[in-house]
Amino acid sequence: MTHPDFQVWAKYHRQQVEDALDSWMPQPSVTGLGQAMRYAVMGGGKRLRPLLVFASAKASDGLVTQANVQAVLRAAVAVELIHAYSLVHDDMPCMDNDVLRRGKPTVHISFGQAHAMLVGDALQALAFEVLTAEKITSKEMISEAISQARLCRLLAQAAGEAGMVGGQAIDLNSVKKPIDLLTLEEMHCRKTGALINASLLMGAAANGVAEETAIWQVLNEFGQALGLAFQIVDDILDTTSTSSTLGKTPGKDFFAQKPTYVSLLGIEGAKVKVLQLQAQALNALEKITWPMPISDNPLVWLMDYVVNREN
Repeated sequence: MTHPDFQVWAKYHRQQVEDALDSWMPQPSVTGLGQAMRYAVMGGGKRLRPLLVFASAKASDGLVTQANVQAVLRAAVAVELIHAYSLVHDDMPCMDNDVLRRGKPTVHISFGQAHAMLVGDALQALAFEVLTAEKITSKEMISEAISQARLCRLLAQAAGEAGMVGGQAIDLNSVKKPIDLLTLEEMHCRKTGALINASLLMGAAANGVAEETAIWQVLNEFGQALGLAFQIVDDILDTTSTSSTLGKTPGKDFFAQKPTYVSLLGIEGAKVKVLQLQAQALNALEKITWPMPISDNPLVWLMDYVVNREN
């Protein structure tokens, strides 16, 4: 059951992200690129990845240092820009060939394939620009530069060959081919899970959490389970939901003969796997003591949201 404070907390941070995106996105231009970028990013989506950034920063606050509010916000915006770029490219005819995203025509339908390619490229570049503050004073220069480099590296690893792009390559190579559960898990851990996990780690990194700490290891374990659970729920909804609820075309993986958890395990088997991953994620959180009761931990709220969502 969703915690009663979740909606208030999520609404506040989603608005922070919307305002920041609006300020950092380019204005409309004669080329049409600015309009197309705004179309791809603004006014839609769950903003799950930014919420994960805020959640891990809040959950670890007081365990290490006081969160760097501006760094956390920049990380939240950057992961959303990478996510948006990936959706624009994934929807193109050379990839998943979809015509509907977030309840409206996809970018390549509205602006053409060439513009869609450029939109994705520009959003990816903007993500890393956002992560680097315009000015750093000499007093802050070394520590701030190190922090920014950490955030850029985490995001690049999650977005590149070892993460999202590599997972998409496995996806394209698996069409109309039988694959086993281990290969399917690797594909989704990279294509979907890597950026979700990176969102958590970037929130912690913005809060000064080091890789060798127990907090980092717990967040990493939690994030891997959460990312895979998110994808399996996606597979279930793709089979059981409608376009009006999803905001995108359902059943495309089935008709494209792509392997999913539903095609390998069935709907009930996939639901069981989601619950197992939820338990695994929550067990990971219990390995350390957090500065709030576990029921008030926003990481727990987001796990519940992912498992019980309808779109």
